[in-house]
Amino acid sequence: MELLPRSPGEFGSAQYWERFFRQRGQRPFEWYGAFPELCPVLHKYVRPRDKVLVVGCGNSELSEQMYDMGMCEDIVNIDISNAVIRQMQERSGSKRPKMSYLLMDMLQMDFPDAHFQVVLDKGTLDAILTDEEEATIAKVDKMFAEISRVLQVGGRYLTVSLAQAHVLKKAVEYFSREGWVVRVHQVAGSVDKQQFVLPVFVYVMTKFRKIPGSAPQILEICPEEQDKPMRVESAEQLVAAVKDRQHYALLCSQLSKTPCGEQVSLDLCDKESGQPRYTLHVVDSSSVKPSRDNHFAIFIIPQGRETEWLFGTEEGRRQLAASAGFRRLVTVALHREQHYEGMAGIQAELSGKVMELAPPGLPARQQVPFLSMGGDIGVRTVQHRDTSPLSGEYVVEDVKGDGTFYFRRLIFLRNRNVVQSEARLLAPAPLPASASCHSGQRKRRKDKKKPSPAEPPAAIDKSYLCCEHHKAMVAGLCLLGGPDPLPGTPLAVLVVGLGGGSLPLFVHDYFSQARVAVVEIDPSMLEMATCWFGFSQGDRMQVHISDGLDYVAKLAAEAPAQYDAIMFDVDSKDLTVGMSCPPPAFVEKAFLQKVKTILKPEGVFVLNLVCRDTRLKESVLATLREVFPLLYTRHIEGEVNEILFCQPNPAGRWDPTELGARAQALEGALRQPGCPWDSSYVLADMLQAVRIL
Repeated sequence: MELLPRSPGEFGSAQYWERFFRQRGQRPFEWYGAFPELCPVLHKYVRPRDKVLVVGCGNSELSEQMYDMGMCEDIVNIDISNAVIRQMQERSGSKRPKMSYLLMDMLQMDFPDAHFQVVLDKGTLDAILTDEEEATIAKVDKMFAEISRVLQVGGRYLTVSLAQAHVLKKAVEYFSREGWVVRVHQVAGSVDKQQFVLPVFVYVMTKFRKIPGSAPQILEICPEEQDKPMRVESAEQLVAAVKDRQHYALLCSQLSKTPCGEQVSLDLCDKESGQPRYTLHVVDSSSVKPSRDNHFAIFIIPQGRETEWLFGTEEGRRQLAASAGFRRLVTVALHREQHYEGMAGIQAELSGKVMELAPPGLPARQQVPFLSMGGDIGVRTVQHRDTSPLSGEYVVEDVKGDGTFYFRRLIFLRNRNVVQSEARLLAPAPLPASASCHSGQRKRRKDKKKPSPAEPPAAIDKSYLCCEHHKAMVAGLCLLGGPDPLPGTPLAVLVVGLGGGSLPLFVHDYFSQARVAVVEIDPSMLEMATCWFGFSQGDRMQVHISDGLDYVAKLAAEAPAQYDAIMFDVDSKDLTVGMSCPPPAFVEKAFLQKVKTILKPEGVFVLNLVCRDTRLKESVLATLREVFPLLYTRHIEGEVNEILFCQPNPAGRWDPTELGARAQALEGALRQPGCPWDSSYVLADMLQAVRIL
């Protein structure tokens, strides 16, 4: 028996519905939204003494259930199908004497003005507004005008809908333009997710007298997990918020049926602010053999460690899932703007939500474990937050690493998953009397209490290079000409890109005769590095606030061949390019020629290249080879970074064995008494993986 219409337009046809209900018979038909699901929302807006009009009632049981539950009794149901009205009159009969069923077209109702406190529509608007043709829109406008006419001021028009974008947008724009308050509720999902995937929404349009002029719109959304509405600024934002929830429902349905081939990422937002609170990645591991207890687990990434390779990359998360031994692992990253009440609080907050991401075949009532590193959620303290006109909003934060050490990090919030600069922290040291930062640095404690886990130490360990690419860049100084690359040899070094200042500080402190010039375009970064990363200038360390392109061009014209080493560690502000370091202009041939001009014939140009675009990377390497006859590369394991060592003199090529010996000699000389050396930093190891291009 064919019950579906031949075209969407038939949904608005009286003949179609007459045929539909004759063929269907007495069986109640619910498009979507069973009464138990709708009841919590209806209770908020329907009072027992209200006079309620149900438009397009069909043979739904909704009115009967509202009546029988005592929610409301004075209910008038109308429909354009004579067959269904007769059915419903027979079905209710004397059992519900205060409820009536009338044959009536809602586009032309017989009721007087302001007759009802509530108008209820379950799927009727969805059925009529099947397209955006002129005739359809005219019919919907007429429907809305009639509903507005029969509804009292302060009354509510409730529409149960699947919230297709064009349907929601039409309702919101029409009634907000009339000065009504519009609120959209997401209805809690049904138990049987297999039957109906899409979430159901209830639009609540509350009638107010129209104020002359341009009154502000009041548009709100109430997600299913919270009662407090969230205000939005426009109809477009409301439609987008609903669309996000529809996509989430479809995603959960897909994940519950089949393993995901690619990793799925989603944000869960804070109820109050609407800002991201958790970032989840769903990782399925086909290499894990199924057993009863290894279906599903949740892994809480300690605060501040979400940028590490194991947690911040697809490959790392795959390795984590495989080593954890679960077929599906959901990793959870915590956001710096949010406060968390420990592991137990996070578990209580997430337990219901993450179960919506459970894999197929998860046994009923199986306990899903919450995992973490060391069993805690880590420590993150934001020490400073500011906005630079050039770099945008940034934060300086202290995080607890893997072990007992704390680390200080610079994060540009436009690219919040990338650590721009990092330094290891030591025991606290008193600030000099002259040292001060307007950024609200904490006053020195008078007591000598040891720092608590919530108060990480503040002194910078300048001997420790946190970034592997910085270690490789320093090791590249072994390529300099001369019999011995000893730290006492006079060196002129140019560093473009300051960041926290770790790289130029290390060269300054361990190469006692090095004169270091640093070029930084953003004056805010110099202030930040000085206040928070222990950076300082002196006779052998000078910072020039300038665009690196202009500074190098000026030197090339005025003072060629003056640097033994030039190091580029500068990020790109343009996130649309597949190369985040350096900006594309820094690797154009004309500019690289200028870099070569200011480099001594036996010098070395060291470039930190971060490029995910394979074709762009090959183009950069080809340009470098055109300018520099001798080119070495060192890939940083587990990262995108590749360090390029470029030399203008092809005769300076080193044999790998000889290069290793030079690295060992340099490291031995750098391990000076009174200058601590990080035992994990072996110069020879940094150069073992170097290859010649």
